[in-house]
Amino acid sequence: MKRLRILALAPDANPESISTSLVCYRHAEALAQLHCVTLVIRSGNERAVSRAQAPFQAVEAISHPWLDRIVAWSLRRLFKNNRHNRAVTPFLYPFAIAFEWRAWRRLRNRIKAGHFDVVLRLSPINTVMPSAFSFLMRNSSIPLVVGPINGGLPWPVGFSQADSQRAWIDKLRNLYRFLPFARSAYRRGAAIIAGSSKTYAEFPAYREKLFFVPENGVSSSLCAGSSRTPQPDDRLQLIFLGALVPYKACDLALRAAAPFLQNGLAHFTVAGDGPERNRLEELTRSLGIGEGVSFCGMLSHADAMHRLQAADVLVFPSVREFGGGVVFEALAVGAVPIVADFGGPGDIVRPDVGYKVRLTTENDVVAQIQKVLQELVHDRNVLNRLRRQGMSYARQQLTWEAKAQNTTRVLHWVLGQGPKPELLPSRQ
Repeated sequence: MKRLRILALAPDANPESISTSLVCYRHAEALAQLHCVTLVIRSGNERAVSRAQAPFQAVEAISHPWLDRIVAWSLRRLFKNNRHNRAVTPFLYPFAIAFEWRAWRRLRNRIKAGHFDVVLRLSPINTVMPSAFSFLMRNSSIPLVVGPINGGLPWPVGFSQADSQRAWIDKLRNLYRFLPFARSAYRRGAAIIAGSSKTYAEFPAYREKLFFVPENGVSSSLCAGSSRTPQPDDRLQLIFLGALVPYKACDLALRAAAPFLQNGLAHFTVAGDGPERNRLEELTRSLGIGEGVSFCGMLSHADAMHRLQAADVLVFPSVREFGGGVVFEALAVGAVPIVADFGGPGDIVRPDVGYKVRLTTENDVVAQIQKVLQELVHDRNVLNRLRRQGMSYARQQLTWEAKAQNTTRVLHWVLGQGPKPELLPSRQ
C-alpha cells in the first residue's frame, strides 16, 4: 500500500477530550499509522496532541487568539458549556470558516507546490458546517475529501424521552444549504464520506462519490481481552452505560428488565450519571427492583470497560444516538447489545451480533426488549454465540485501524490508485 501525504484538517481533534473531538483524533491517529499525515488543529488542542505522541508527520496549530477568546467566553457564559445546545452549531459557523482561512493562509504555498497528495477534512463532523477549503483550493490540482460527516438525526415522535421543544429546530436545519460554501464544499469535493445511513441518504445527487464509513471506532486493544463466560444458572448481567439524560432512555431499559430483576433472574448495572439519576432511582423503587439494580455513578473509561466486560447484555435503547461509541465497545468486549433501530447503533448492530428494536411506542419498545431478554435468560447458547460473533465482528470491522483502511481505499480511488470501494450503509 502506497503511503500518502495527507493534509488532515481536524481543528477539534483532542486525545484528552470526549465525543467528536476524541473521534476525530483517533481517526487521524490511525491514518498516521499508515500514511504521512500533517494534522491541522486549533492551538488550544496542541498540548494534548503533543502529549499523545502519535506518529504524525507534522502538527500545525492554528491560532487566532481574539477569536478563540470570544468562542471560549460565549460557550462558557452564553451556552453554559452545553455543547448539545442546537444553537451552538450556527454560532460556531463563522469561526469554523475563519479557522480554515487561517489554515489556508499558512499552508497554501505547500499545497500549491504539491507537498500533499490529498486534503482530508475530518472535522467538524456536522454536515451543516461545510468547508471553505474546496473554494480556496479551486485552482489547485490537489483533491479534497470531506468526512466522515454526520448529523441531522430527527427527534422521534411520540416518546417522552425525546426533546420535543427542540424538534422544531430540525425543520430549520436545511437552511444551511443557503449559507456560504454549503453547496460548493460537496460539489467540488472529490469524495464525501458519510458517517451514518441518515447522512448518506441526504446526498443522493453525489452517489457516484459517496461512501459510508461509521463515525466511531474502537481500540484494537479492547478487542484483545477475554469476555465473561456465563454459566447456565448465573443471573443475566445487564448493563446500561452512558449519560443519564432523557434521550438515552435508561428508563425504558429498566422497565423492560423489571420482570427478570423481580424474579432474581438478572442483575442490572447502571453506569453513568446525569440529571435523570434521581428519577431513575425512584423508578427502580416504584417497580420493586431496587435490590436488583446497582447505580455506579460516573466511572473512568477503564472502570467503565471493566464493568462492560463483566456484563452479558448492553441494554441501550437511546432514542437519538448519532454514533453510539458504547455499542462498538460492547461488541468488542463481548456484551451483546440491544439497541433502538435508529441512528448510529442501528447502522452497526446486525442480527448475528445483537438485537435492534423498532421505535414504535414506549410500551412497545419495552415489550420488544422484554421478548429479547426472555430468550437470552433461557437460552445461554444464543447469548454465547452472539457474544463470540460480535467480538469477531468488532475485531475485523469496527477498529480504528479498520476505519483507517476503509478511508485509505477511498483516498486511493480519488487519486486513481485503486478501484472504487463498495462502502455502503447496510440500510439505505
